[in-house]
Amino acid sequence: MTTSSIQERTPPVTAMGREGSGLRSPAVAAALIVAVASAGAIIGAYFFEYVVDVPPCPLCLDQRIPHYIAVPLGLAVAGAAAKNAPRWLVATGLAALALALLTTAGIGAYHAGVEWRFWPGPSDCTGPITGFGNAGTLLEQIQQTSVVRCDEVRFRFLGLSLAGYNAIFSAILAGLAGWALSRTLRRPA
Repeated sequence: MTTSSIQERTPPVTAMGREGSGLRSPAVAAALIVAVASAGAIIGAYFFEYVVDVPPCPLCLDQRIPHYIAVPLGLAVAGAAAKNAPRWLVATGLAALALALLTTAGIGAYHAGVEWRFWPGPSDCTGPITGFGNAGTLLEQIQQTSVVRCDEVRFRFLGLSLAGYNAIFSAILAGLAGWALSRTLRRPA
């Protein structure tokens, strides 16, 4: 075998290893973008809650949970991909990221539909506030009643609520994680 035929079959080596591995891989880039963007979504939610004074409803709080998961998971996947971890491990992490982001996108779309009154929302934060029954259970019923309603929009920008923006933003991030997953799975072992 000649030297030129060996060079043709071997991918070029970069400072971080083989091309497409290390810090230059799509998995590293996508996982870092997802982690930073999810952290930004959480910070943005806290900004609207504490600075703009838009209190979150139960569905708003539910939308944050997948982002809380995506930040450390994205950093872990990026670290694993940068260290050339086994492909199955990186692919599993990217799939979990995509699933987490699709979950929050779905909750956001559901919440936006509740706000537009396309469908009913959860009974604990939508619909009419009915009587609290007898005085013996009044305190318990008041404690179980959500003051912040899921079907009332407190902030809109360009016609979309924060739930709508979360749905779009999270779907884009899920697409990015899915793209990196497909690139990781197509990469030669």
